[in-house]
Amino acid sequence: MISIKKQYIQSLQDGRNVWLEGKIVDVTKDQNFSGTLSTISSLFNMFEDPNQRDLIGYINNETNEYVHTAFLIPRSYEDILQRRKAFEVWSQSTDGVMSRLSDYARSRLTGWYASREKYKGFDQHFSEKIRSYYEEARDNHLFLSVVQRDPQINRSIQTIPVLKDLGLLQITKKTEDGVFVNGAKMIGTAAPYSNDLIIYPLGMLKEEQKHLAHMLVVAANSPGLHMVCRESFATDSSRKADNPISSQYDEMDALLIFDNVFVPWERVLLYDNPEAIWKIKSDPASNSLAYHQAIIRLGTKLEFVAALACEIADAIGANSYLHVQEKIGELIMQVKTIRGLLIASECQGKVDEYGTFLPDFSYIETARNLGAKYYPRAIEILQLIGAGGFIQLPSSVFDFEGPLSPLLKEYFKGATIDAENRTKLFKLAWDLIGSPLGSRHELYERFYAGDPIRNIANQYNNYDKSSLKKLVEKYII
Repeated sequence: MISIKKQYIQSLQDGRNVWLEGKIVDVTKDQNFSGTLSTISSLFNMFEDPNQRDLIGYINNETNEYVHTAFLIPRSYEDILQRRKAFEVWSQSTDGVMSRLSDYARSRLTGWYASREKYKGFDQHFSEKIRSYYEEARDNHLFLSVVQRDPQINRSIQTIPVLKDLGLLQITKKTEDGVFVNGAKMIGTAAPYSNDLIIYPLGMLKEEQKHLAHMLVVAANSPGLHMVCRESFATDSSRKADNPISSQYDEMDALLIFDNVFVPWERVLLYDNPEAIWKIKSDPASNSLAYHQAIIRLGTKLEFVAALACEIADAIGANSYLHVQEKIGELIMQVKTIRGLLIASECQGKVDEYGTFLPDFSYIETARNLGAKYYPRAIEILQLIGAGGFIQLPSSVFDFEGPLSPLLKEYFKGATIDAENRTKLFKLAWDLIGSPLGSRHELYERFYAGDPIRNIANQYNNYDKSSLKKLVEKYII
């Protein structure tokens, strides 16, 4: 029987149009994708290990095979903890750096599936379509990505007649077998590694924009679909010691261009329905389950930064300085705050009308919004502690094998660490704060959940402020 890892790699050899540096590349063979593909494959390979598969998966009673726990519909608090464990294993395996390992998109799909009856009034076929696709994705270990955003062509206020000039994805033709779509979507994080792409608009649409209001499942190898990748931040895996993050964890981002792409009706989950699309985007089950995974990954990543800060302070003898202790204390507070909000969301969870136990989204939302501020601050603290030491490093760890090795070992050593290990430590941290991949991650954490100002304002708008009002009313009424 073919392994899940091998099955996944073979699934990417499907004729997809992944463009990098002006040419189509095979992601299973191109060196710019090899490190990340190896990382993803190793995570899939956990299903073959009897000591690990119960941590990340559960047995599907219909097939008697292990599937990823992101597909588990939680019916109890214990189920939520089981989901948390699976997400922790994968995020800790990549120190929270890989944000789109499919468990986020799978969680969104699971949430929509769990509450599918809600959408029968919009489309009588939705329930059956989402059930069929959920089972297909679950049982075949499909790697999924969610892509929502429109290309940044012109962000000024636009009128309906010029929408075509903005490159917005729209259905341009309907047939008995399916629809044809044209336009573009961004940012397709991990799209080149995905089997399928779940596409729907991010914002609220008006009735006159219903030709944009669709939810599609698009195969990554669809004819006419072009994934135009940004510059690769991956580095040669043979230099892993110099670039330990970039060499393994560059998920890649792509602009998805749809040039008359055909989507069969069974994968057109919703169409021409702005109200249904907005409810799908705002679905409580999908949001709670997906962002539950997201803040678990965020907590892991912040803990990794805190660990680096501690090690660097120890290595250069700066851990006795009060201002350094204060800065690392701030990083620890970040970790504990996110952890506390995660636990609170789980403990305050409730069963919804469809029998799904959902973590309390208000705590998840708070953690998500704090993360947009926490991560840039964490990176700043790491910069302040390491300071000039990040800049003055040997060109490579392999320099210690050269003729100047005795002098390098003398002048690059730390207070508590030898020169070679100090160099490895600082290069690891530099990969997070100074490399192209590191800069991309700071930008990502600021904006991956959308406009941070709008998100925080939404917490105000959605909060039940009547209890706050009562606290003051007793003094003035």
